[in-house]
Amino acid sequence: MTRSVSFKSVIYIILLIFAAEAIFILPFVLQRVFRPTVLETFAISNEEIGYCFSVYGIVALFSYFFGGPLADRFPPKNLMALALILTALGGLYYANYPDYQSLKWLYGYWGFTTIFLFWAPMIKATRLWGGRDQQGLAFGFLDGGRGLVAAAFGSLGVLIFASVMGDNNQFLDLSTKKAAFEQVILTSALLVGCIGVLVFLFLRTPKSATQSAAVSRMNSLNWNNIKTVLKFPAIWLLMLIILCAYTAYKATDLFALYASTVMQYDAIDSAKVGTSLLYIRPIIGVVIGLLADRTKPSLWLMVGFLLTIMSSLIFTTGIVNYQTEALFAINILLMAIGVYSCRVLYFATLEEVKIPLELTGTAVGLASIIGFTPDIFSGPMFGILVDNPDGVLGLENAFKVLAVFGMVGFIAAYLMKRLSAKHT
Repeated sequence: MTRSVSFKSVIYIILLIFAAEAIFILPFVLQRVFRPTVLETFAISNEEIGYCFSVYGIVALFSYFFGGPLADRFPPKNLMALALILTALGGLYYANYPDYQSLKWLYGYWGFTTIFLFWAPMIKATRLWGGRDQQGLAFGFLDGGRGLVAAAFGSLGVLIFASVMGDNNQFLDLSTKKAAFEQVILTSALLVGCIGVLVFLFLRTPKSATQSAAVSRMNSLNWNNIKTVLKFPAIWLLMLIILCAYTAYKATDLFALYASTVMQYDAIDSAKVGTSLLYIRPIIGVVIGLLADRTKPSLWLMVGFLLTIMSSLIFTTGIVNYQTEALFAINILLMAIGVYSCRVLYFATLEEVKIPLELTGTAVGLASIIGFTPDIFSGPMFGILVDNPDGVLGLENAFKVLAVFGMVGFIAAYLMKRLSAKHT
């Protein structure tokens, strides 16, 4: 596709950004911003919500496998629009506060709608927009824009929540909190559904995408594509990179809990911590994307993992507490920069290591099968750790585990960089 900036090109990336984050607002962003409130209103523990994510992850595991080739067969906008609308319908059920067992079924449903129908088409659409020379920028715009959308949803949610709660929110009864959070859920579901309609009506797939679909339609959904993709050594490294980076991203769910448990913030202020970090994602996305296009994505993946390791180790020392509020702000900022940098770039390496465009959907699906298994294990893992009777110790142990994942990711990114040198 042409790299000249046109009105259609701008509308395309804006709709893609809104869709890419809206799809995950209900299952992920709301509980990230309102983690203490979710635990209280649904009467569940950190471990139990972790098992909800495990159900999501198990369904997603199969969805990645079958949904990847599906993206090489059908227009992205049709699959993405259907996914958004179905996900929004799940939000209506979520607002009724289902019991724990039903909540697990709901997360399984979301695992299907957000992954099988959405994930690979979204990644492929982004790669097409970036062309050969601007993959870093394309994925930088995508993840940075997603951060801005998530921050907007989070801020709107906090505003609605606070307006219903009123003053002295620490002393209000559970029914008031549930009524306030119900309004947050319903508003989010409505917006997600509206974005789905807009995607269906106005997301115009580039000609190159149509041509790619036509070429691959005859041979997609078969084992030949899968066998071809698995022969690329870079795919195996990408699986490991995504696994470590996504585990780190899942750990950002702990920021609001850390603010509540260690920093002694109330429900609204702890929610603001999670929301405020989302506003730096656009800056990180664009800056890291531009830097990656001028060097290599794998290099900046190494930098991102290094920052994640450093900030995780600082949290394990116990020096970050309510008496060192400035250190808390600086350290979560450093971790956010590291984690978001890795999120921006892992799929940008597809072009760096020369994975064929027509196999993008299959490659994304296969890499995601292993890469996104943290959806299965990270929730229970972090939940068990932080549900320690000593909440502060539990959080410190969680960040020790995160530091280990960061080290593994750093090594994988280094090997990816060496491998990509052979293609230059």
